[in-house]
Amino acid sequence: MILPIVAYGSSVLKVKASAVNTEDPNMEKLIADMWKTMYNANGVGLAAPQVGESIRLFVIDASPFAQDEELALEEVEVLKDFKQVFINPIILEETGEEWDFKEGCLSIPNIREDVSRKEEITIHFFDEQLKEKTLTLNGLSARIVQHEYDHIEGILFTDKLTPLKKRLLKGKLNNISNGNIDPDYKMHFSAKKIRK
Repeated sequence: MILPIVAYGSSVLKVKASAVNTEDPNMEKLIADMWKTMYNANGVGLAAPQVGESIRLFVIDASPFAQDEELALEEVEVLKDFKQVFINPIILEETGEEWDFKEGCLSIPNIREDVSRKEEITIHFFDEQLKEKTLTLNGLSARIVQHEYDHIEGILFTDKLTPLKKRLLKGKLNNISNGNIDPDYKMHFSAKKIRK
């Protein structure tokens, strides 16, 4: 089922999420619904808080980035096959130089801004079969994971912007929060009912 994506302004996006109960019989359905919801909205990542579930879970399919002609061949090879469920992840390390990239978010439609992040991460997590994994990622794959990981920490990419940039975006962010936008996918606004 395609779930409504929670819009900027909702409190569930601003709290640190709880650990996933791996015994939860509804977990498989939630993950399947998150994939459907993400693909319906043309996203590359979706965290559980974005569908109203304050748990430490996110899904990523970075393959759309593999179409970018400006990327190095080795990064394209990583991105085209980078599809993963992350349950109870912990970023163990963030290293390398910080670099800027225009990020967007399904909870904050039609806003894209440069965000600075470290180029490499090591992350420990469980996959959808509850197999324990540790991955070291760099470049765009690391960035996508960092963005989704921020969601389960209660952090939005707009929180990383300068005070000036935040002031410039205040009107647009208020419009999103109040539901005064027309998204291409189903959303839940804290001030209004589900639309689309």
